[in-house]
Amino acid sequence: MSSRPTRLNAVAYISATQSPILVRTFVPNTQDDLKYHYIAHTSLDVIEERVASASKLGECYLGHLYSMEDLAVYGWIAPSKIKIVIALALTDALIKDQEIATLFKALHLAYHQALCNPFLRLNVSPEVANDPAALIVAGNARWKSLTKRVDAIGKAVNEAPQ
Repeated sequence: MSSRPTRLNAVAYISATQSPILVRTFVPNTQDDLKYHYIAHTSLDVIEERVASASKLGECYLGHLYSMEDLAVYGWIAPSKIKIVIALALTDALIKDQEIATLFKALHLAYHQALCNPFLRLNVSPEVANDPAALIVAGNARWKSLTKRVDAIGKAVNEAPQ
């Protein structure tokens, strides 16, 4: 087994209406951004299948969704139907489901804390102010606190000793 640590390549938050809220990459090559948007969107089909066939009600962690090239993709769905998808670099190291679930809990908490920001609704038209789905899409550029929290989580995961 390799001693190389787990590398978090990307995190994607997807709304209940299947719109991306935030896709954050942690790889130096900015040309890969489109690749991670593609991964987020292709994960939706797998998530939909898992949710439809879920035997455990209330289970948020969906586990390993699929592998693609040099990435392993994992999923999480919150009770509010917000989906979180992460892409990890494939390694020979053993990755425990408990470690991935803990990462998802931290990412979900970051989303929840950003959503509880009372100033998130600033500069939104009155027609949209009462529609949560429209707020999520409209708030895309205003998710600064979520972006900062996700960046901190990504840095902690990628710099953690194995």
